[in-house]
Amino acid sequence: MRADRLVSLVLLLRQRGRLTADTLARELEVSVRTVLRDIEALSAAGVPVYAERGRNGGFALLPGFRTELTGLNHDEALALLTVGSGRGEQVFGLGSALASAMRKVTDALPESHRATASDAARRFLVEPESDLLSRRPAPEEVAGATMTEIRRAVLAGHRLRIHYAATGQAPQWRTVDPIGLVTVRDRSYLLATRSGADRTYRMSRVLAAEELSEAARRPDQVDLDRVWRERCAQFLSGDHIAVLVRVTPQRRQDLMSSAVAVRASAPDPDGRLRLEVTYQDLRHAEWALWQLGTDAEVLAPGALRTALRDRATALAMLYEDGA
Repeated sequence: MRADRLVSLVLLLRQRGRLTADTLARELEVSVRTVLRDIEALSAAGVPVYAERGRNGGFALLPGFRTELTGLNHDEALALLTVGSGRGEQVFGLGSALASAMRKVTDALPESHRATASDAARRFLVEPESDLLSRRPAPEEVAGATMTEIRRAVLAGHRLRIHYAATGQAPQWRTVDPIGLVTVRDRSYLLATRSGADRTYRMSRVLAAEELSEAARRPDQVDLDRVWRERCAQFLSGDHIAVLVRVTPQRRQDLMSSAVAVRASAPDPDGRLRLEVTYQDLRHAEWALWQLGTDAEVLAPGALRTALRDRATALAMLYEDGA
């Protein structure tokens, strides 16, 4: 852990020049005291880092010093920098590791290509927070320590204890065999089995986690894309109801928040959005879509259109004569 941080510190100084202890601490997500200890360790190891005093002072490397990192050509580095510049830092709690990796990628390039690749990566934007039609939903929060335990268990092939809060139930501890992690539309899921039965856990509902030393009962190889497709199909084939609806861009987030799942989204010529969403049942769909008033129009199924029409008719009749 400390070795990676020392490398990151050297790369920061190489790429940005003189930096203050406060800036280094913020970039490395450690205390200023830790930065000062790391600077002393680098000096003792022969790395030519020195301090400049004064108002514009900080730490810097002697000119010409270079760490040897090789193996990437221009396009390979550009691809990694582009992906890393998007929302990847939100995925599976790997933000600090991604930042460190991006510094190493940049440093691995020849001097003549470094500035070109970094500038080119800034010309590509991957998965921005807002699109042309509306604002993206906020990503769900998962505690860093919880995510780390789950990630370690998945990669090590160990069993996992999770404190899980299922909808409408009190949180309970469960022991599961983790298969993999999936993130979709800023929501993360743990795919696992429990007592041999398939289970899918929403990461934002995992309150705590503990990696166990016991080996997980799972196949050595897994096609995670296939497993995810199968679980999605199984989930949507239950008692849920699929609804095709047109909604104004301003109310898309309200619609998505009330739905169990969103399967497709496309713009209509008039500026509205056409979405295929899933609700628990007809009653749930009727309640959720009634809240949107005229900002949403159900296209299918017909039973839901009829239910909403009958409710609107009853309300109109109630107020027909006035007070």
